[in-house]
Amino acid sequence: MTHAGLEAVKRKLDAAARAAGRDPAAIALIVVSKTFDAAAIRPVIAAGQRAFGENRVQEAKTKWPPLLLEFPDLALHLIGPLQSNKAAEAVALFAAIHTVDRLRIAEALAREMEKQNRHPDLYIQVNTGREPQKAGILPEEADAFIETCRTRYGLAIAGLMCIPPVDDDPRPHFENLVAIGKRHGLSRFSMGMSGDFETAIACGATQVRVGSAVFGHRN
Repeated sequence: MTHAGLEAVKRKLDAAARAAGRDPAAIALIVVSKTFDAAAIRPVIAAGQRAFGENRVQEAKTKWPPLLLEFPDLALHLIGPLQSNKAAEAVALFAAIHTVDRLRIAEALAREMEKQNRHPDLYIQVNTGREPQKAGILPEEADAFIETCRTRYGLAIAGLMCIPPVDDDPRPHFENLVAIGKRHGLSRFSMGMSGDFETAIACGATQVRVGSAVFGHRN
């Protein structure tokens, strides 16, 4: 089966990768399914998509467990803010958590990962635009935070994530994220959404998070 929105995004992803001299297979598409129900998600699964992003643990918990039982090869990514009291549920449900940004979260995740013997990929969210309303560690605090996560809590950090300010040119934000990551030997970058994922790919994104371009606009 094909899905028009998914196919259109994949064509753009392929073209952007080739234009940047990159292998399209090196860039993972995470389809953001927040606010969409299982009936809307199923056709995208049927078209072959396997990685999905959710913003809230609670919402994911209500709709994904039956789908994960039916399709055990699906990978669910948490791309919204995580509260420390939801760490246990997040570790149980998600294959990757993109929004580690506080020591309290790092500590809670380390504890739960050991307890459950489950090890989702962890990404540190960097607030590259220094927006007070947005989650993420400030760029100037990222180096120390990455080291603390590794040394104090023994966390294997998979990569970094950012969401540039909506009215900014995203390129400097993506470039800054990649520069921070490279200082720490990281090579995975979760960056780029429906409006800017082609720019993100040109800057080195390895995961792009695209929702509305696949599903259409949310209610």
